[in-house]
Amino acid sequence: MRYMLLIYSDERVREAQWREQRQQVIAQAQGFIEETIRRGLFKGADPLEPTSTATTVRVQNGKVLLTDGPFAETKEQLGGYFILDCKDLHEAVEWASKIPLTCGGGTGCVEVRPIREMRSTA
Repeated sequence: MRYMLLIYSDERVREAQWREQRQQVIAQAQGFIEETIRRGLFKGADPLEPTSTATTVRVQNGKVLLTDGPFAETKEQLGGYFILDCKDLHEAVEWASKIPLTCGGGTGCVEVRPIREMRSTA
C-alpha cells in the first residue's frame, strides 16, 4: 500500500536552520531517498515552496474565490512529502521516524496517511 508521509514544521525555524545546515540536511534527505529506492519503496518526494507562495481555491455559489496563502493559519506548515510503497502502517511509521528534521529535533512532525487507490474508468 502506498503511504504519503507529510512533513510539517515551523517555516521560520526550518528556514533559519536550513541556512545553517543546508549541506547536512541535503545529505540526510538524499540518504533517506537512496535507502528507500534501494528497498523498492520510493514512489516520489518533493519539498514545497513557503506558504507565502500558496494560493487557496474555494468555490462558493459557483464562484471561484482565491486567497493568498495557506488554507489555515497554523503553528506548523506542510513543507514537503514522501510517497512510499510499504507493506503496512507499521513499516510506514518506521520510515517516517527516519525522515530528517522531524519531531525528534523539535522542528516538526510527519503525518502518515494511506493513499486511497483510484481506479481508472478508461
